[in-house]
Amino acid sequence: MTTDVIALTDRMPDPWSVVAGLSAAGPDATFTARAEGAVIQLSDPLGRPLVSVEAPILVHTPAEVRRLLGPEIRVEGPVWWTEIHAATGADGAHALAGTIATRLTNLLGGQVWPPGFTAPNGGAAPVTGLTAVPTPENAPLAVDILTDKTAAVIQDRPVIALTSWLAEALRHAHTTRRGLHLVTPAHTRLTLPTRAALRGTPNRWVIRDGDAAYYDGLSGADLHWHDGTFTPTGSERPAPAFAHATARAEADHGQQLLLTFVTRAPAAHDLVLGGALETTWQQLTGAAPAGWGTSEPAGLPWSRTDLTTLARRRAPRPTTLISVGHPEHPAIATIRVSRTTGGVEEHITLALGYPPDVRPPLDTLPDLAEELVTRHGLVSLLAQQRRARPDLTVPPWLEGPPAPLAFVLGPEEAHPTGLPQATQLGPTTRAGWYYPLTETGWPGLERLTRTIRNQPSPHDT
Repeated sequence: MTTDVIALTDRMPDPWSVVAGLSAAGPDATFTARAEGAVIQLSDPLGRPLVSVEAPILVHTPAEVRRLLGPEIRVEGPVWWTEIHAATGADGAHALAGTIATRLTNLLGGQVWPPGFTAPNGGAAPVTGLTAVPTPENAPLAVDILTDKTAAVIQDRPVIALTSWLAEALRHAHTTRRGLHLVTPAHTRLTLPTRAALRGTPNRWVIRDGDAAYYDGLSGADLHWHDGTFTPTGSERPAPAFAHATARAEADHGQQLLLTFVTRAPAAHDLVLGGALETTWQQLTGAAPAGWGTSEPAGLPWSRTDLTTLARRRAPRPTTLISVGHPEHPAIATIRVSRTTGGVEEHITLALGYPPDVRPPLDTLPDLAEELVTRHGLVSLLAQQRRARPDLTVPPWLEGPPAPLAFVLGPEEAHPTGLPQATQLGPTTRAGWYYPLTETGWPGLERLTRTIRNQPSPHDT
């Protein structure tokens, strides 16, 4: 298992402080820069990896630290986040990772995660008795098992976020035609970006139930390791542990409001992205997003200008981003920016969490939809609601399915005519339409989309 230790420091780890931490492996260890210099790998004299130290990330939003590491971690301002991964099969590597983190916090101020970790000798003396095992050449960082079919990552963290190293493992698995299998104990939860990244075959979230039992954390399918990958056993029933966890799911679950929408704008030099997301966030929570980034923790202060600069620098390649909210209004979004023949499109998925005694502001949806149509080039929007965890994390059992609330089409799309209760949005010459679905649910949405498919495009007339 790859064991993670995180140093949360008050000051930026400079090269000398990193060297002081790495010296905990003794004079015979070697250092290698990987991932274009973003990771320092510490190896034994034979070149076998012991720990990997990632480049520090400045997290401007303290709520991100608590969201991903737990409420017991208290930070009041910006903090430098340095992840240290102990290699699988390396005896003593966990102690070495903790000692490196302890030395960094001793030099720069701060704290070590997980809470209560105590480095051997208080971090003062080098860690001795280290042994490592060979790893496949060119194996991606933090991958524990690599076969022709699967890259397996074994983790034991309360919340698995889409960190930069996990995103890199996913990218490597995709480019080498492997599935990424994330293996965790049953107490682990996923963030929504991690859940989205693992969606679809051949990727899996594998729950370890006891010493030799495994099941799929998203579908409940009973799994076993066969021919170099985790695969269903053939049973049509969910694993007993999954079924039991689903049955005992908390009755006091809160609610989630889910918005999936697409905007399109001309590819002008003065285009600034993020306006539709910021408007939606402001109307539904009373505040703009708190932070954004290309992975979790999303530690950059919210800035539409900076977001646009990054997307423009990466164009014409698409850019995927994550945005997070303030702790009093849990919210998280993924944004995919891409160039199309019609202009610049933003594909946005926004989730907002509410405790059981708070009603989501559903009555604001028509006004929000009209603003998105008239000011932000809305193409389409689907609003849904479901009972689920208000902290927006994904547990390894089934939660209630979402129910559709409304569907919205912008002026560039075909509009079904003669449907009851549809509301026009904006001026007649550039109108969008709001279709409420609270009464008809999924059958109503299916009828609506079937009707839309049979309508001629407005560009055909």
